[in-house]
Amino acid sequence: MQTGKLLSAKSQHTYILKLVGDVRLTLCCTLDKLFERIFNDRDINSIVIDLSRADNLDSTTLGLLAKIAVKASVKGLGQPSIISSNKDITLLLESMGFRQYFIILDHPLTSQQELEEVPQLAGSESHIRSQVLDAHLTLMSMNEHNKEAFKSVVQALEECPQTH
Repeated sequence: MQTGKLLSAKSQHTYILKLVGDVRLTLCCTLDKLFERIFNDRDINSIVIDLSRADNLDSTTLGLLAKIAVKASVKGLGQPSIISSNKDITLLLESMGFRQYFIILDHPLTSQQELEEVPQLAGSESHIRSQVLDAHLTLMSMNEHNKEAFKSVVQALEECPQTH
């Protein structure tokens, strides 16, 4: 399985984010910074997340993706789209309740926009812990199934002593 990486591009008023390989919490700081840049760009009115080359998404990544839908709604943007041609990834998204918050498509982008790799950022242990906790809280807020599934993870993170 290929180590996870992020590619991105801006095409007119749409931000395109492509997740490739095994995407895990090691990319959470990079994703968080990228989301900050996306939502501070006043020219953006839609977001497309391409998962067609993603092999795996951990729960932290799923929670960060869920935050996109929440932030897009708050900012008055259109409902974000997810492209997923991998049946296992699509099933995972649907089991987490993503269809309620995203338009899920199974066909690849037709845009010829050049995607650039996003440099991976490192974060402090406390920042990563905060990102993981926030991502799981977002997942829990999506539906009752997620609330039950991630309750123990959130509890463990909240009880974990913080190092500075």
